Amino acid sequence: MFEYMGDRISKAIKNIRGMGKITEENISDAMREIRLALLEADVNYQVVKEFVSNVKEKALGLDVSKSLKPDELFIKLVKDELVDLLGGEYEALKVNDGQTILMLCGLQGSGKTTTAGKLASYVRKKFNKSPLLVACDIYRPAAIEQLEQIGKSLNVPVFTKGKIEPVLIIKEALEYAKVNKNDYIIIDTAGRLQIDEALMQELKDITNNFAIDESILVIDAMMGQDAINVIDGFNKALNLTGTILTKLDGNTKGGVALSIRHLTNIPIKFVGDSEKMDGLREFHPIAMAERILDMGDILGIAEKVEDVMSEEDAKDQMQKMRKGSYNLEDFLVNLKQIKKLGPLENILKMLPGARKMGLNNINVDPKELLHVEAIVNSMTPYERRHPDILKASRKQRIAKGSGRSVEEVNRLLKQFEQMKEMMKNFSNGNMKMPF
Repeated sequence: MFEYMGDRISKAIKNIRGMGKITEENISDAMREIRLALLEADVNYQVVKEFVSNVKEKALGLDVSKSLKPDELFIKLVKDELVDLLGGEYEALKVNDGQTILMLCGLQGSGKTTTAGKLASYVRKKFNKSPLLVACDIYRPAAIEQLEQIGKSLNVPVFTKGKIEPVLIIKEALEYAKVNKNDYIIIDTAGRLQIDEALMQELKDITNNFAIDESILVIDAMMGQDAINVIDGFNKALNLTGTILTKLDGNTKGGVALSIRHLTNIPIKFVGDSEKMDGLREFHPIAMAERILDMGDILGIAEKVEDVMSEEDAKDQMQKMRKGSYNLEDFLVNLKQIKKLGPLENILKMLPGARKMGLNNINVDPKELLHVEAIVNSMTPYERRHPDILKASRKQRIAKGSGRSVEEVNRLLKQFEQMKEMMKNFSNGNMKMPF
C-alpha cells in the first residue's frame, strides 16, 4: 500500500531540489502533484484540500536556514502534516491491571473474526495476558467454528454457547473467565452486509449490559471512502474507541487511512498486513508517514525482530558489527531468524529508500535462502568464524557438500564481506540514509 502515492509525492518534492528558496512559484507544481497523488489514492477531497492548503501556507511562511536545503525543509513539512493527518500520537490499546473487555464490531467480510485471533495473540505476547475469545456471531454460517479453529491454532480458549442471545453468552463467558483466570476478553460480534437497526440494537444491548473497555470497529481498507460512513454509523450507536484497518497487504490505495482520523476523530489502533496470526501491527502515525515518504519503517522492522531476537542478542550483534568481528557463524544464526520474519521482500520494503533503490519490486525466492544456508552449513565452525582461511580446496569441499557451485560459494563470500563492511559503517553512524 501507499507505494504509488508515496512515489508521486517524493517525485514532486524532488523537483524543488536546487532551488535557492521556497516560493509560491517553485512549489506550485509540487503542490499540484501532491494533490493529484492524494486524490488518486482515494483520500477524501475535503481532507486533500485542507492538507494542500496547510502545507502551502506553512511552506511560504518558512525561512530557509543555511543548514537546511529547501527540499529538506519542504519534505519535513509534508511529513509533519501527514503525521497530523494520521492522528499525531500513537493511541495504545487499553489494557487494565485486572480484567479488560474488548468488543469487535464491523460489517461482514471485514476480517473481524481473524482479527479477534490476532488481538488474542498480540495481548498475550505483548502484555502477558491470558485472553479468552467469545463467539457472539450467531448468524454467519460457520462463524463459531472459524473462531474455534483460530483459538485452537493459537492455544487460546474460545467460549461458545451456540446460537443463544449474545448478552447471555457474554454473561456466562465472564463467569468462565473469572474461574479460569482469563483477564483479556475479546468478543467477536455479528456483522451484516450493511448497517441496520437489528445489528445496532444487538451491539447497544452488549454495551448497556457490560463495562466494555474498548469498542473497536474492524474496517476493510479496500472499502475506500465508504469506510467513513460506516465508521460514523457505528460510532453514533457505540462511541467507538478505535478502528483496525485490515487487508493493507493487498492492492488497496490506502487513502482511507489518511481520511479516517481527520473526518471521524476515531484513532486507528492497528493495521492488518497479512492473514497470519502475527499479521497485526500497531498504527504509529510517524512511522506510517515516513513509510509513505520512503523514509522506511524502522519501528515496524524492530517489532518483527523482537519476535525472533532478544534485546541482549541484538546488543551483542551490534557490538560485533561495530568491531568488525561479525562472522559467518553470526550470519547463519541471523539467516535462521530472518526466515521466521516472513517473506524477505516484505522486510526490504520497510527499509529507508526502498522504493528509490527498487527494493519494493524485488521477489526473493525462498530457495535462494536455502542455498545460502546449505553453503554456510557445509563449512566447519572454525571456517565460519574465520572465513579468510577459505582457499580453493576448502571452497571445492564446501561446494560439493552443499550441492552448489564454487562460483556460488565465491559470490556468497564476496557479498558477505560487502554486507559486513556496510553494517560496520551503519552501526558506527558513518552511513547516510538514502533520503
